[in-house]
Amino acid sequence: MKQLVTFVFAILLACAAPSTAQQQTQPDLPVVVTVGEGVIKRAPDRAWVTIAAESRAKTPAEAQKMNADAMNAVLQKIKGLGLAAEAIRTSGYDLEPEFDYANNRQTLRGYVARNRVEVRVDEFAKLADLLDVAVGAGATSIGGIRFDLKDRTETEQAALQRAVADARTQADTAAKAAGLKVERIVRIEVNRENTAPPPPRPMMAMRETALAATSPPISPGELEIRVSVTMTAVIR
Repeated sequence: MKQLVTFVFAILLACAAPSTAQQQTQPDLPVVVTVGEGVIKRAPDRAWVTIAAESRAKTPAEAQKMNADAMNAVLQKIKGLGLAAEAIRTSGYDLEPEFDYANNRQTLRGYVARNRVEVRVDEFAKLADLLDVAVGAGATSIGGIRFDLKDRTETEQAALQRAVADARTQADTAAKAAGLKVERIVRIEVNRENTAPPPPRPMMAMRETALAATSPPISPGELEIRVSVTMTAVIR
């Protein structure tokens, strides 16, 4: 029995002990890590506008009907601008009670219905007309305008190519300065920055105010598509 125990213990020690091959770790390969950046600035060529109609009445059914009539009138005018059918979509609808508060008591005042649509404009020449037509037809507010690019994907890919080229140039320069050269690229991490469409620009406009004013000036400005990459390259 003693010999058996000793034999088993010897086997366990052999399994636990690392082999000579395991002890001989491979030396770390010399690498250079660089960060490249690609930036493309473009004037936007597409816009989204959120348009809303709000209606109040004593009953839910009445508020709902009044709101449907108001929004249908707005949509009819918008479609008259020649926008594509898929460029208009409902983005929200609410029907809720409103209360008055006095002497620690709440009294039902009535109901409010709100309908919001998001309209895509692919021709900036129609943007000011859209605002005028919508407000004139009964829209009570314009919730925001956001700008973007029709070819955003292609622009992001072009920015990515610039970022990779920038990182590779830096790697070659660093390796050459050390008397070495890049042998191969072993890792590229892509970091997209500010690639989402910019947030809506608030531009609330009540109907009475907008009707009395001329078309608001629209300044889309410039969009910046920025992509960075972290590149790891083996050098020799």
